[in-house]
Amino acid sequence: MSLFWRIFGLNAVVLGTATALLLWAPVTVSVPVLLTEAFILVGGLAVMLIANGALLRWGLAPLERLTRLMTTVDLLRPGQRLPVPGGGAGGGGGGEVAELIRTFNAMLDRLEHERATSSAQVLLAQEAERHRIAQELHDEVGQSMTAILLVLKRAADDAPEPLREELQQAQEITRGSLDEVRRLVRRLRPGVLDDLGLVSALTSLAQDFATHTGLRVLRRFDTELPTLDKETELVLYRVAQESLTNAARHADARRVEVGLRRAGEAVTLEITDDGRGIEAAREGAGIRGMRERALLAGAALDITSEPGTGTRIRLTTPVPRKRH
Repeated sequence: MSLFWRIFGLNAVVLGTATALLLWAPVTVSVPVLLTEAFILVGGLAVMLIANGALLRWGLAPLERLTRLMTTVDLLRPGQRLPVPGGGAGGGGGGEVAELIRTFNAMLDRLEHERATSSAQVLLAQEAERHRIAQELHDEVGQSMTAILLVLKRAADDAPEPLREELQQAQEITRGSLDEVRRLVRRLRPGVLDDLGLVSALTSLAQDFATHTGLRVLRRFDTELPTLDKETELVLYRVAQESLTNAARHADARRVEVGLRRAGEAVTLEITDDGRGIEAAREGAGIRGMRERALLAGAALDITSEPGTGTRIRLTTPVPRKRH
């Protein structure tokens, strides 16, 4: 039944009922109208309006649900769909409202697929650019600063005492800058992830954050983890990196726990801190970026936080099936 005939039918039921009551009820209207007759007419009108409103609310309820979903849908949280009245998602019937909901659900399918594809392209391009910058920092800036250190050392060895101390101070400053450049290179492109795998990369990341931020970082990694592809390992590493960065910069945390375990046919990364927590409405670019990366790996990202109770970030990614 189309929306027009549904509304027309609801109104016809109300008006037909009112007409039948007027025809067969022993009620007359005097001129002028008596008080009791006025009460009866007003009461009948109120009953008609209430019945009509209730029936229209029932008939238009699917459109109200569709409107609410339109205002809250988020492509970074895929899977939000409306049930189709009159036959389900794959059935027929239901009229114009069902067709509208089916079309909207199909549009969400298409938009989520397009968003995931475009996000994958952007993130892969971003990783390629990070790799290029890290390579240039390592090859150009790192080697130049190493050469400067050697020159300063030779000059300090041959310089008289007052100048030697200044040259040694310049050496220390240059050495500290070189260490910072190397740390930036590791953050831009974790070579240990390519060479030694995810567990070693997360261990190095946790140690680096503990050293430079003063956070107490605890690690809980399963000893036997399934083999993941490089793309999924990179997603897990970046989410852990962003979570630790948020804990150090924004959460005022003192203790962070990083866990990696197997859960059936999936691998779960969990980062928990004891900071001040976050509000869902205040998700920043870092958390949105983590959701983008979760889409790239087909993973589920769950963030649990209440102000004053800390934050738990859990990323669950399926284990790739082995190809025979």
